[in-house]
Amino acid sequence: MAKQSGGKSGVLEFAVLGLLHDSPMHGYELRKQLNSVLGSFRAISYGSLYPCLKRMLGQGMIREMGPADAGAPALSGRRSKIVYQLTADGKERFESLLAETGPETWDDERFDVHFAFFSQTDSDVRVRILQGRRSRMEERLASLKGAASKGAEKVDGYTAELARHGLDSTEREVRWLTELIEQEQLGGKKVGNKAG
Repeated sequence: MAKQSGGKSGVLEFAVLGLLHDSPMHGYELRKQLNSVLGSFRAISYGSLYPCLKRMLGQGMIREMGPADAGAPALSGRRSKIVYQLTADGKERFESLLAETGPETWDDERFDVHFAFFSQTDSDVRVRILQGRRSRMEERLASLKGAASKGAEKVDGYTAELARHGLDSTEREVRWLTELIEQEQLGGKKVGNKAG
């Protein structure tokens, strides 16, 4: 079994495994879904997706099923799309990633991907991740408040406004996380389209 790659490639691997867990897809579909899961500010290029898919193929986590348009008449000059599917090792890897609750799951990118697959995650794991993320955001909030009070007189209006925006959004996220934790602890109710 392959070890989780660190950084952005690890986040990308996790997201690919999660999407392919739902259904096989070709590269274009995967890229479109990844951009939806990871958000528009972290758009995935083919230059990062295909090396990740190649690595995952080599590690036996996914396999190629063949062209997506197999059986359709070939159009001249048009390449057929390869469809990717999880293997048993890929499913096992995805399940192990879903069960992780350590500090790396509280980071911005990793948390977002975990949250995107929360419906497939055990309630106790969701609570531990949410509590860890809230703790991380409370630390960030304290740091932002400290920085704002120390340097308030030294910054221009735009920089102060940017700092206020960061403080406001962090406070909102802490409140949102607290609400989610309370919902989980009250019986693990499914969360709707609630935003922070």
